[in-house]
Amino acid sequence: MQRFLVLYCTLVLTAGAAASAAADHWSPELSFQMKNIGAVVVSPDGKMAAWVQSQYVMEPEKSEVVGHIWVAGTDGRNRTQLTRGDKSCSSPSWSPDGKWIYFTSARSGQQNIWRIPIDGGEAEMLTAWKGALASYAVSPNGKLVAFLAREDSPDEEKAKKEKRDWNVLDASPKNHSLYVIPAEADENDKREKKQLYKAGRHVAELAWSPDSKSIAFAHWPAPEADNWTRADVSEVEVESGKISEIEKGPAAAANLAYSRDGKYLAFVRTVGDIPRWPRDTRIILLTRQGGAVRELPPTQDHNPNILGWSKDSTRLLFSESKRTRTALFAMPVDGPPVPVYEPARGIVAGGSLNDTGTHIGFSSETPESAPEAFAMIVGGKPVQVSSANAGMPKPPLGKTEILRWKAKDGMEIEGLLTYPVDYEKGKRVPLILNIHGGPAGVFAENFLGRPGIYPLATFSAKGWAVLRCNIRGSGGYGKDFRFANVNDWGGKDYEDLMAGVDHVIAMGVADAGKLAVMGWSYGGFMTSWVITQTNRFKAAAVGAGVTNLWSFTGTADIPGFLPDYFLGEPWDVFENYRKHSPITFVKNVTTPTLVLHGEQDLRVPLSQGQEYFNALKKLGVTTKMVVYPRMPHGPVEPKFMLDIMNRHLDWVEKYAR
Repeated sequence: MQRFLVLYCTLVLTAGAAASAAADHWSPELSFQMKNIGAVVVSPDGKMAAWVQSQYVMEPEKSEVVGHIWVAGTDGRNRTQLTRGDKSCSSPSWSPDGKWIYFTSARSGQQNIWRIPIDGGEAEMLTAWKGALASYAVSPNGKLVAFLAREDSPDEEKAKKEKRDWNVLDASPKNHSLYVIPAEADENDKREKKQLYKAGRHVAELAWSPDSKSIAFAHWPAPEADNWTRADVSEVEVESGKISEIEKGPAAAANLAYSRDGKYLAFVRTVGDIPRWPRDTRIILLTRQGGAVRELPPTQDHNPNILGWSKDSTRLLFSESKRTRTALFAMPVDGPPVPVYEPARGIVAGGSLNDTGTHIGFSSETPESAPEAFAMIVGGKPVQVSSANAGMPKPPLGKTEILRWKAKDGMEIEGLLTYPVDYEKGKRVPLILNIHGGPAGVFAENFLGRPGIYPLATFSAKGWAVLRCNIRGSGGYGKDFRFANVNDWGGKDYEDLMAGVDHVIAMGVADAGKLAVMGWSYGGFMTSWVITQTNRFKAAAVGAGVTNLWSFTGTADIPGFLPDYFLGEPWDVFENYRKHSPITFVKNVTTPTLVLHGEQDLRVPLSQGQEYFNALKKLGVTTKMVVYPRMPHGPVEPKFMLDIMNRHLDWVEKYAR
């Protein structure tokens, strides 16, 4: 790994210097020349699109992703970079008159709301916030900006300086409140904020009514991730500050959108009295005059994401996973959902509807093509508006195909198989079994060359086949499939994986003597479980894995997660936790195992990786553990991402080739 430390000190991957040296084959370093596409938003008149374009920066003292806002015509012409600098700009939105683009940035040293004229000029900072600032939205009349934020208390700062900054858990949750400020400064160049809601609950999202007189907002008891299950919806009158309850438990509600005629408020609500972590949700329609509430028909995956309303307020637009793809759909006010745009291959992401309901902006990619920004008239065809990755080298990629096989109990399982570059039919090759997180995640048809945890394009270039299975419990296949691993982690989901490996061996593709397995989060759980159940894999890599279900439940930031999946708390149904924990059967492991974990991981605490690593070490199993400082549940610093990609590659090459 020493050669990569040298690269860290000399390489700025955005410059393209590495491209010429590695253009004939994929490497983890080359992947970092890809530029990511963030939010894509179309102007109210439908003539322009703005998007966030991000690049990876690795310099001697930098390891970060820097994003800036670009604009172009919705015909793809006149592309222009609108913001610049060493601080990222994100969350773009248009002013109603199309003259400004609002965004958030920490270019002042703190995250704040800014705006910049679309025809060029200096950006203007609207807020001078000193605490935490989250999302924002410009009012439909353009006069106000609502935002969610938390002010730092002077007492907190003083306590830190005086070393009295102890934390009494649950005593003072760091809730976000709801504020508004004028879009235009007064004669003294000031904007006075007004607090609209502070009632001891955390405001998680907001939506403006079309007349700019009210704001609907979703709120939780506290900001911790576990509290989404107790999300309620209220509405506040901006002028008077009067607050009304819209939706109050026991179901959880969020994803708010007013119809453009003001008649309806739509939101997504969980089904039943107890919100479930695997998710089963419906779109709910509230008639504002009279308060009638009705549930709209279920969607294909029972997990829609509302994008907004059509121009005539007759349809809701939403996105949703559909097997290995994601697509755009419309839900009529009366009638079942219908497809709006379903890619023949690949995915759409980050979809948003413009303020007049005429155009959708999104990013799209396929296994063979890097992400780009697109704009589309609702019901029309997408037009590519960015050229972020046009200059990226394009070494050969292995073919990716969708596979289907029967599990042991007869259930059909689907996955993605990526072949080695220039694969010769009938030739057996080493196989990597890659397992996704969640467990309600899903392997989709993303670009193989993108940087991340697993160097898929590089595996393929080095002669590996990679099988990515969407086993039971995955999203994208409907509610029943997503709930099919409740109280059964390591049971039939494990059998789905082994049936998939057997299928690829039976195809004549995989070499049964050269198998490796790896995964992150729930994928790390499954990896650590798999090698307690079989020794057929010659190498394993456990990333941020849940290895001890009962200790995880008491230390993670989502203590309600496993009690939902395993039908009770550990002290009530301990056997459910014991018999599904990899640590229970760790004595069976013989596979050389790499353990990777973030030091600041609150979702799957570091102790989960340490428990497994220390057990393997005591048992004499070949193992190595790497801990990444500052890293949360998933890697965010590019140097860490690059190191993880190379460690995965080196580990399987050493032990499974």
